[in-house]
Amino acid sequence: MVRITEELIRKKAEHNERLISTLEEVSLHQEDIEVIEHIGNWCRDLKILLLQSNLIGRLENLHKLKRLEYLNCAVNNIERIENLEGCESLKKLDLTLNFIGQVTSVESLKGNINLRELLLIGNPCVDYPNYRDYVIATLPQLESLDSVEVTPSERLQACRELVANRANMVQCQANQAIERDEQRIRVADQQRALAQHCASIEDEEERIKAFWQAKSEHCPEIRTEIARQHRLGRERHEPKSKETVPKRPRHLFAPCGRPYNLNQAKLRFNFQDEPDHYLLHLEIYRHLDTSLIDVDVEPFYARVTVKKKIFQIAYNDEVKPGETLVQRSQATGHLVVTLRKLMVNEVLLSAKKSQSQSPSDKVEPVARDTGEIELRGVVDIKNICPPPDLPDLI
Repeated sequence: MVRITEELIRKKAEHNERLISTLEEVSLHQEDIEVIEHIGNWCRDLKILLLQSNLIGRLENLHKLKRLEYLNCAVNNIERIENLEGCESLKKLDLTLNFIGQVTSVESLKGNINLRELLLIGNPCVDYPNYRDYVIATLPQLESLDSVEVTPSERLQACRELVANRANMVQCQANQAIERDEQRIRVADQQRALAQHCASIEDEEERIKAFWQAKSEHCPEIRTEIARQHRLGRERHEPKSKETVPKRPRHLFAPCGRPYNLNQAKLRFNFQDEPDHYLLHLEIYRHLDTSLIDVDVEPFYARVTVKKKIFQIAYNDEVKPGETLVQRSQATGHLVVTLRKLMVNEVLLSAKKSQSQSPSDKVEPVARDTGEIELRGVVDIKNICPPPDLPDLI
């Protein structure tokens, strides 16, 4: 049996950003639902509820839907109208192709003063003599019955004959109830015999063929059994899902304790190594709430957690976690982390100074009296290049 779950309703509420508390319309048709439940507690603002083509046997748990205007329960297993008194705003009720034989149950709709359309086409009660006149007189608020407009003269005539028609309806529905009880017994015997016959057949294809070729009656029990067979058939033909391979656990550190570089969120970033600090520029989503971001700075690595996804980067020089500056742009949402180094990198500092010097400021090597050349100034290591005729490594 398919149950109405919160996940099912959220799936059908994609047009409302999967929010169910403010949902005004939901379609749960063709889901093989057998019981109406939870909707009245989760979706109090519903105006349109579509439950057609299911296996619902009873109208229930709808009394809290005070704003419901349209209820469609066509093609189900409903045998009487009940439990709709609380739906004060109900304007249209569709019960086409059900098994309603107790036509006097329409009297429960007298309190639904906003009801304008009622559809009972395809139910046993439609075949009762003067059925239409009885319903029109019982429900004076109706403007249309079975998609046919109710005229004032027709209603006036029906009201005159209401007492006689009601007595006739009671007799007809009593006869139909007897036939329905006999049908239940008859169908139960047929299902037992068919189950025994199918159990004696070893070949699965022949067993399925025997079920679908067997004669059956139109009743709720048969509709439920047919739906079950359809469900089994879909399960047989659906490809079996491959066994999910467990994901390899993410390790943040090597066995020796060295931190790994990790980018689970696959964020674009830029990491700059300056003489006295590191600069991490992380391109975080612009509209992401800052409360979902966590920054953890350690002496030899920094970790940024974005919606439970970890970004971790390691660096060579030790930093001062207490002097870390974390900033986020209000325009782009990007995160900038400034990591102050414990010791200034003299090599990078010298390279920066040499780049900032003009050509006239550079000092040429001076030869001493001993014949040795003394170097003055700073060597720019970036200008050291291999000779052009150096062969490739093999």
